[in-house]
Amino acid sequence: MTRNRRDWMAGAGALALATVAARGWAQPTDAAAAEAKAPPLPALGTPWALPPMELLDGGRFEPVRADGQVLVLYWWASTCPFCAVTTPHLNAFWQRHRQRPGWQLLTLSIDRTREAAVRYLQQRGYAFPCAWVTPDIQRAMPKPKGLPITLVRGRDGRLLMAERGQLFAEDIDAIAQWL
Repeated sequence: MTRNRRDWMAGAGALALATVAARGWAQPTDAAAAEAKAPPLPALGTPWALPPMELLDGGRFEPVRADGQVLVLYWWASTCPFCAVTTPHLNAFWQRHRQRPGWQLLTLSIDRTREAAVRYLQQRGYAFPCAWVTPDIQRAMPKPKGLPITLVRGRDGRLLMAERGQLFAEDIDAIAQWL
C-alpha cells in the first residue's frame, strides 16, 4: 500500500474512531488512558519477546514453539471498524497458508471481555489462534498505539514488519514473502 493511501486511511480512521467514541461505544476511560500511554510501533529489526498465553479455544501459546519460525501477531477488537475490514483478509491468508510449516499466527483480542471476543469469532466463523489480552499479557507485551496492529516477527525473533491500521488483502498477502 502506498504511504499516501495509508496516511489517508489513518486520517479517516481517526474520524471514524472519534465518531464511535462520541456515540458511547468506546472502551472504558481506563482503556482510553492506557491507549494514550501505549508505546509507538516498534522499529523494524527490534527483538520481540513473547509471554506464554492461554488461547480462547482452551489451548496455550508457548513462546518456545515460535522460536525459529515466522510469527504474525495481530491485535484487534470486535468494536474496531478497521479490524472488521482487515480480519477477513487475515483469516483467508491463514486458511491458505496454515498447513505450511515454519510459521504461526497469533491474534490478540483487546475486547472488554473474553466472552465478547469468543462471541465475535464464533459469529464470523474465525478459528485462527487467538488470545484475549489480560493485564498480565499487556504488561509483558504492551500493544503498540493504534488498532489493528500487525507485526511480523522473523525466524530470528526480530521484527520484519510493523503496521498500524487497516490492511488490505495485498498487504496481508505480502506477508507470504517471509514464510
